[in-house]
Amino acid sequence: MILDGHIHMRDASEGKDGFPEKLRLAGVAGALLISLPPPVYRNDKPPLASAERMNNVLAWCGGDVNLFPFYWIDPLETDAAEQVALAVQKGIRGFKIICDRYFPGDPRAMPVYAAIAAAGRPILFHSGILWDGRPSSQYNRPAAFEALLEIDGLRFSLAHISWPWCDECIALYGKFLNARSSRRGGSAVEMFIDVTPGTPPIYRREALTRLFTVGYDIADNVFFGSDSCVNQYNVAWVKEWVARDTAIFAEIGLAQGVREAVFCNNLRRFVGLAAKTSPPQIPRSGM
Repeated sequence: MILDGHIHMRDASEGKDGFPEKLRLAGVAGALLISLPPPVYRNDKPPLASAERMNNVLAWCGGDVNLFPFYWIDPLETDAAEQVALAVQKGIRGFKIICDRYFPGDPRAMPVYAAIAAAGRPILFHSGILWDGRPSSQYNRPAAFEALLEIDGLRFSLAHISWPWCDECIALYGKFLNARSSRRGGSAVEMFIDVTPGTPPIYRREALTRLFTVGYDIADNVFFGSDSCVNQYNVAWVKEWVARDTAIFAEIGLAQGVREAVFCNNLRRFVGLAAKTSPPQIPRSGM
């Protein structure tokens, strides 16, 4: 089974008709759906109030156990903590954040992350070059996310393998994994890597090979996504990326169980529907 871990919503007026069929044609059984953006982010549609954006993505996901509603939040908004509480109450499965004008460790944002972690919800962060027409990529270098080590119990992912800083992303994963040796149990921070493109095809094999052969215990912490949109869901694009990644996994000798985890089970674990079945193997410092 394939789950798409990165799908955007663009227009509140979009109807759900046709989307399930496009998923089926792409061979996809479910997905993580990201709500409409907060007002601060550029969009060609009038912004909606926070509760409306929550209700919109929940309506799209309602009744389907394989559709996971994520709420795109701006942690710098003055009522961000209240938005977290309302989203959790309504049934939002997790949160999407893009640090486009502040660093991940901004003291205004850290309490919002802590509230999300305390509620047992994950955060899907953008990481890597940000195509927003503004000088913002400096805020999305992977190393800047080290600040999240201070958020007890946080579960988060960095999208796009942090392209073009893929090596830095992998190194950061190693650091978070090593840090778990001193913070066991519920207080440990857990990092996932969302391999949504990102990476242009010419770099894809190199990035995935390094990710899966670096020697870190990573098989349960990587998931697939397409970065497509709901009613513009590009069936051919998704099938092309699934086929490309599947071929690369075969070339590097990735076990079938790991492939299944990347395409399905790890996303379920990220959103809180499954647990890791074995303790992580902690890398030595400097490995």
